[in-house]
Amino acid sequence: MARMRKQQPNQAPLSEKQSDLADQRTDPSRWRLLDERGRQTWHYLESDDEVKAWPQSVADRYFLGLLTGLPPLPNPETPLNSAQNAVAYFSQLQLPPGNWGCEYGGPLFLLPGLVITWYVTETPVPEHISIEIRRYLFARQNQVDGGWGLHIEGESSVFGTAMNYVVMRLLGANEEDKRMVKARGMLHKLGGAVNGPHWAKFWLSVLGCMEPEAVNPVPPELWLLPDWIPIAPWRWWIHIRQVYLPMSYIVSKGFRYPLTPLTRQLREEIYTQPYSSINFASHRNSISPADNYHPKSMFLNTVNQLLVNIWNRYMRTHAIRERAEQWAWELIRHEDENTDFANLGPVNGPMNFLACYIHDGPDSYAVERHRQRMHDFLWVKDEGMLMNGTNGVQTWDTSFLIQAVVEAGLAEDPERKPMLIKALEFLDDQQIRDDCREQGACYRQRRKGAWAFSTREQGYTVSDCTSEALKSVILLQRLPGFPKLVSDERIRDAIDTLLTMQNASGGFASYEPIRGSQYLEYMNAAEVFGRIMVEYDYPECTTAVVTALAMFSRTHDTSYRKAEIEKTISRAVSWILKDQRKDGSWYGSWGICFTYAGMFALESLASVGRNYSNDDRVALACKFFLDRQMTDGGWGESYKSCTDGVYTPHERSQVVQTCWVIIALLEAQCPEREPIEKAVRLVMSRQQEDGSWKQEAIEGVFNKSCMISYPNYKFIFPIKALGMFAKRFGDPKVQ
Repeated sequence: MARMRKQQPNQAPLSEKQSDLADQRTDPSRWRLLDERGRQTWHYLESDDEVKAWPQSVADRYFLGLLTGLPPLPNPETPLNSAQNAVAYFSQLQLPPGNWGCEYGGPLFLLPGLVITWYVTETPVPEHISIEIRRYLFARQNQVDGGWGLHIEGESSVFGTAMNYVVMRLLGANEEDKRMVKARGMLHKLGGAVNGPHWAKFWLSVLGCMEPEAVNPVPPELWLLPDWIPIAPWRWWIHIRQVYLPMSYIVSKGFRYPLTPLTRQLREEIYTQPYSSINFASHRNSISPADNYHPKSMFLNTVNQLLVNIWNRYMRTHAIRERAEQWAWELIRHEDENTDFANLGPVNGPMNFLACYIHDGPDSYAVERHRQRMHDFLWVKDEGMLMNGTNGVQTWDTSFLIQAVVEAGLAEDPERKPMLIKALEFLDDQQIRDDCREQGACYRQRRKGAWAFSTREQGYTVSDCTSEALKSVILLQRLPGFPKLVSDERIRDAIDTLLTMQNASGGFASYEPIRGSQYLEYMNAAEVFGRIMVEYDYPECTTAVVTALAMFSRTHDTSYRKAEIEKTISRAVSWILKDQRKDGSWYGSWGICFTYAGMFALESLASVGRNYSNDDRVALACKFFLDRQMTDGGWGESYKSCTDGVYTPHERSQVVQTCWVIIALLEAQCPEREPIEKAVRLVMSRQQEDGSWKQEAIEGVFNKSCMISYPNYKFIFPIKALGMFAKRFGDPKVQ
């Protein structure tokens, strides 16, 4: 990062300067995105010489909300013209390694873990970062009640409000700023920080702003359980076990940062009564209704009582504790080494950082490497600086873009071939070439031949990311004039990995096959999320694998593991049909919601020859969509569909969701052209003169309750939908 005056985080901000801090912003013309083989970090240039030596790119200006300087394009008369304009614009945003970048924001619970970790590890925070984080959080503050939610479109909660209020204060915001006063009032209305969920209480305890007695136990002894035990952590979903692993280590070590004038003051700001008068032990299970999406089960409450009152008091010997902490530390070390400290995501990343600080000391290599890696999660946009939900979406979005351009029939356009060759080079570089060191010991899934969601360094196999990248490679490498960069052997490696991931049900999960029972949700201590303890079958992941295996077996290698592939596809399609609801829909877990899942499900059914004319289930799915078309021709679905499990229309049609339905209906060979053409007209009508579309509502989701942004979808899926329509109906002029 550029050299800047550093703010020591353990010092209380100077009150006479605070009033000037609230509305500061940096000079957007000085920000640059550096993309090194997919690793994306933002840099702020101090001097004019630096600015001159490193010109701002079109992509930089776009991400920052500045004028790109791209010219208006000819007014499109046909869907394919519209797709061509979109590709012309989006190609200008391609980054040097060949991938596309974007913010992957939405969740508002990520920055607090990072900023608190910076504070307690006494990591200097560059002034430009403090300014832009404050600016972003003020921009995303609920303007009505002053709070913050779990995500940017969510209602105010204790988790969002307490934690982001603390972030603002740690980074210099004045407690008397009217926006902070309003936030504090909302927090008090919700009952104060004692009503926060488990993760909030953990971080506040680490900071020294809550007594550890308020934090429900997370014993590292869980990692000593034999593998055959039904609740053993290796059976948990990868994200939850990689969060509770360092959390258990930190809690067991009893780490709390010494009080500073600022944290002492925070103790009096985030509660509704004096800190010294609070019986924190009585608040271990206190939680605001606004946060209590998944209430703790009676089973979990009983286990917690036994752990607190019996295990910790009478049975947890020094030897047991040391053994558990040592094994937990070994697993933390494996995670850091297997990802080069990039870690699985932005929740366990700061926790691993803090665990290394505790174990190795402040000047260790691991701590310094974690400090560097935290910047991989930060993103700058017109509103300020946020924390991404992973270290990016590089492989995922690049794969989808390739498929969209191929599907639109534009891949062999000489003007677009250089862009696609660069994208292919990126996927070639990002394929994972080997398995994890000590894979079995750290419970990792096979990954040789796989692609991760973001980068090869992050290194986690994901079923649908591997499938979509594999399809993109096969699609391009079979076209004339494209190099064959990924060998047949490496393609077979990807197939081999996918074939290890099918569940007993026939469906596919995300990172690993299902390892544990859904009864483990009775141990869900996170409260704010649903379906978090174990893997599940997903129509999106299942479809991706079905279509990848089908493409490989039918167009690339008709003999390799043919019988196994056919059996895998058959079982997967059977699961997709079984997962369909009586109204013809599928519930989506990674995008909003029934619209997203329906597109994938119909794609998989189409890949095995099932369509509107020969399958009543496909016809029923088409009816589900057609019955919900809005008067303007589009479709719009609220994120409430994800949280409530029932289709909930958005107040306005959405370009991205409209394109998902167009794709679904075209995959299904729906015979009704008029509603599809009406939807195409809507998409074209919202396209800007330069070929882009404006950002609309949030697109993605995880764990049912938290929404997340996929801003590149507003390019990728219109290109695909418009191109598919043109192929099907001859690219007519659309008024």
